[in-house]
Formats: sequence, structure tokens, C-alpha cells
Amino acid sequence: MIAERVKAVQPSATLKISSLAKELARQGKDVVDMSVGEPDFVTPDYIMEAAIKAMKDGKVFYTPTKGIPELLDAIAEKLRKENNINVDANNIIVTPGAKYAIFLAMMVLIEKDDEVILLDPSWVSYDACILMAGGKVKWVSHEEGFEDAPIEEHVTNKTKMIVINTPSNPLGVVYPKEFLKKVRDLAIDKNLIVLSDEIYEKIIFEGKHISLASMDGMLERTITINGFSKTYSMTGWRLGYAAAPEWIIKEMNKMQSHSTSHPTSFVQYAGIVALKGDNSFIERMVEEFKKRRDVIVEKLKELNINFAPPKGAFYIFMDIGRDGMKFSEEFLQKEYVAVTPGSAFGLAFNNWVRLSYTTSMENIQKFLERLEKFI
Repeated sequence: MIAERVKAVQPSATLKISSLAKELARQGKDVVDMSVGEPDFVTPDYIMEAAIKAMKDGKVFYTPTKGIPELLDAIAEKLRKENNINVDANNIIVTPGAKYAIFLAMMVLIEKDDEVILLDPSWVSYDACILMAGGKVKWVSHEEGFEDAPIEEHVTNKTKMIVINTPSNPLGVVYPKEFLKKVRDLAIDKNLIVLSDEIYEKIIFEGKHISLASMDGMLERTITINGFSKTYSMTGWRLGYAAAPEWIIKEMNKMQSHSTSHPTSFVQYAGIVALKGDNSFIERMVEEFKKRRDVIVEKLKELNINFAPPKGAFYIFMDIGRDGMKFSEEFLQKEYVAVTPGSAFGLAFNNWVRLSYTTSMENIQKFLERLEKFI
């Protein structure tokens, strides 16, 4: 009775491990959860106050499906000024989280047997969205250093889309301009769409963020995905957006109108204030993430554990030299530390695990002590 499109998709390994960790915590265990990419900073007061004010002002009713005009304008202005992407409100749709924007884009563009190129490893939900849309995933392994991949060797007459995530989850890679130029050239030469997930754009320690849609010839073939969850520590608020050619946004809007209707009304008003308010806290948050990263990296080097050099986001992808799923389960059961197995992110990294350093320095020290003991 279950539809085949659902059978093809595996449950999120990230959420599975996190659920086990929460259950152990409920049992009174001293669990250190390094599995979920959720900033541990509370949403800034001025954003919360904006949501409260919106509710008190009666902004609790249905909104336009695409999002309220004021937020669409604010997002377009942000993209023009910060990302050099020449868009207006007609090119924007606001969604209940960036993940749903990705899902909508896949459902609108991907048909049965269309191929979508994913870099191995990639975030856990890209392939699920592709499969639910009826497409096929074409995994392309990174080359040494994780900043390049031979995607040009894997484009066929069935290829329709390339997915890029910079900074990357789980690698923490900030893709250099040379690689993005290669993606641009391929997209133009082969008439491909690129989905550019830029949700971690503000969380960069080394390198510089470049939006693909700002590059010559890419405005009309790029879907830029972003949101408020990571930058503003608003994960539970569920507010994301996509910027794309108007013909794509129109179809995404149609699908949203028949599914979620629109994002939560008062959350959208908080989003406007988030974009236009004092964002100095972001710099402080990123600096704290960098300190945490540096502590972990130093210890992993001391323990001779191989890992992908993280230049952005807040993850470390490390090679533990054995089955990552078994390692994750045993590490959680024996030392009460939750990490995510590498098999969740692609094909070639079964002996790797991802850890997220969106937790306190105290918990990070516990994790490192328990890791050393465990290995």
C-alpha cells in the first residue's frame, strides 16, 4: 500500500542517532550530542520580540503563498547587496524552512529518470528529495583535498541538475572560485540547472563565499537556497527561501499553495527584522564556532585521526577506520556520545563519521576525552 517513491527513501540517520541520544538523556545518562547541526545559541532577543509584536498586532492570519511582500523585498535586497544576485521579489519564495525549498525545487524540476549530480559526501536529504521526485542520483567523489570533483566526467544526456552546497555539510569545505567556475561552464555548455544551497554562507573561517547565481550566465539557471536557521539560530522557527528565475518560482509557489499554504505568519515578520537588524552577534557566534573547531582539530591531529579540513559551517567529517554506523552506535551506548555515521552522506565514506560542534566547550572537552578513551 505504501507508494514506491517513499519506499526508496531511508529515514534520516541524523535524526535516528539524535533520537537515541535523547532517549538515553531521558534515562539520566550524561549524553553529549554531537550529531545534529543546530546552533546552541538562543535566537537574539530582538528577533523574538519582533515575533511577539507581530502576534500582538494580529499578524496571525493567512499570508500570500509566496510570503509577505515586505519579506520578499527584504530578501531580494539582501541578495542584491550581499550576494551580487540581481533579483527582485518576483524571483523569491519564502518557505517553511530551507529544506522545504529544496524539496519544492526538486519536485518542480526533476522527472522520472532525470539524473542529478551530487558530490560525495553531501547532506543527507538531497538524495531523498531527488528520489521522491522520481530522479536518479549520480554520485561524484571529491578529489584529494575535497575542493574539487570530476563532475565533467559524469554529465550525460540525462543530467538535469547539479547540487552544490558551500560551505559544505558534512565537509566544511568552502568551494573555491575555480571549482565554481567549472560548475558554471558545465551548466552553460550542457544547459543544466544548478541548485546552490548557501545556508551556511555566514559561517566561514577561511576562504570567501561566492554565490553561483552571481557568476556570468548563471542567474537564469541557478536556484539559490538559503534561510534563517543557521545564521540567526532560528532552527525551530522554520523559515527559509529560494531565489530563482520567475518561471521556477511560479511553479514552486503552485506546489506550496497545495501543501503547506505558506510559512507561519508572525515568523515572517520576525524574518524581516532579522535581515534588517543589528547582526553583530553573527560575528561573535562564528568566532565561538572557530574556537570550538580549533580545539577539536588540534586533538584529532594528536590522535592521528584523518579528517576533512573544515573551513566553514560547523561540522568535522572524520575517518575512524571502521564501519561508521557500528562506531556511532557503540560510541553512543558505551560513552554516551552521539555522532552521525558517514554512510548517511553518500557512498564512499562508510568508515567516516560527522560530528557537529554546535555545543558548549565543556561538552566538547567531554567528547574528546571519551573519544580518546573509546578508540
